[in-house]
Amino acid sequence: MEISLPFDVVSSSEEETLAYGRSLSRLLSAGSVVALRGGLGAGKTYFTKGIAAGIGVADTVTSPTYTIINEYEGRGEHGGKLPLYHIDAYRLHDDDDFAALGAEELLYGGGVAVIEWSERIPASIPKGAVVITIDALENGTRRISGCRAAAGADTR
Repeated sequence: MEISLPFDVVSSSEEETLAYGRSLSRLLSAGSVVALRGGLGAGKTYFTKGIAAGIGVADTVTSPTYTIINEYEGRGEHGGKLPLYHIDAYRLHDDDDFAALGAEELLYGGGVAVIEWSERIPASIPKGAVVITIDALENGTRRISGCRAAAGADTR
């Protein structure tokens, strides 16, 4: 399963959602930001698990809803370290809360940052971020679409 940006696909299972995340990981490198959007249970964490697997994270990836930030060690294309910063903005009120956490530093660090509920912190999403929207459809499938954020883009 190979994707490139922009894309619009339908996933019919958790395994396919993981596979799409893994496929996206091939487009990511140190400093990449992935802004995930979608409702409760849409599949954001499963998509993140696919990204994590694709960059070599061996740990079990779990939702950071209560910790807000989980960090995992992955490996880069040439065998070096490539951290995954898994951020959940659900419990944040706005961009000021995000900044108060110091989380903006993770967006410009040496890893890949994946932000669930990114629509809650639109001003913090950098130009060039990969914006992924996951919508649950009536028949149990998921529509997953992705594009790059433009300068000043509203990612809501």
